[in-house]
Amino acid sequence: MSEPIVVSWSGGKDSALTLATLRADPRVEVVALMTGVTRGYDRVSIHGVRRALLEAQADATRLPLVEIGLDPESSNAAYEAAFHDGLRRIRQSHPDVRRIAFGDLFLADVRAYRERLLQGTDFEPRFPLWGRDTAALAVDFVARGFEAHLVCVDTVELSADFAGRAFDAQLLASLPTAVDPCGERGEFHTFVSGGPVFDQRIPVRVGEVVMRGERFAYCDLLPGDVSVQEQ
Repeated sequence: MSEPIVVSWSGGKDSALTLATLRADPRVEVVALMTGVTRGYDRVSIHGVRRALLEAQADATRLPLVEIGLDPESSNAAYEAAFHDGLRRIRQSHPDVRRIAFGDLFLADVRAYRERLLQGTDFEPRFPLWGRDTAALAVDFVARGFEAHLVCVDTVELSADFAGRAFDAQLLASLPTAVDPCGERGEFHTFVSGGPVFDQRIPVRVGEVVMRGERFAYCDLLPGDVSVQEQ
């Protein structure tokens, strides 16, 4: 029998690749997605993606969504309390689950934090993409037919006009050499709207780009046909 597992889901490309990797492994069965949603804004935490698009992703994966409700500017303690409440709800709905999969790639401090977060619980972390070359991973993402847009850009690392651009071969070729091709250091975040983990493509269009905190450029993706942004 395959082992049930839950994916920590941001809606971005690393989450999608994690789901694809696990679904290709006959030893495991993904049974749910777990996502942080910011109260008031009703958007995916950090990524700033609308709840409607998050729910469309869950529908397209045929997986239930476990939401972790977070306040704006949530403290670490508040986040951890909300995360553990999410684990409690997973235990109620899927009592056999013992693993949570994360899409982390190489940041050792982030991995260690995840591991500490699960200490003392019945759950253990898994990192299916850990250690893979990020340049090769980014190229593979595009080659496999995934579709994604940059929804948040750290303008300290990358120009704000990258916000809203499609994550494709042209974008990869235009990234500065100091920027990780997968944005693993937080240079950018993505929203995936198509690819092999979905039953159907999620139509999106590029909306307004706004600055937050004088540093982060957020692109407001809207449900609907894709809008081609000048590049």
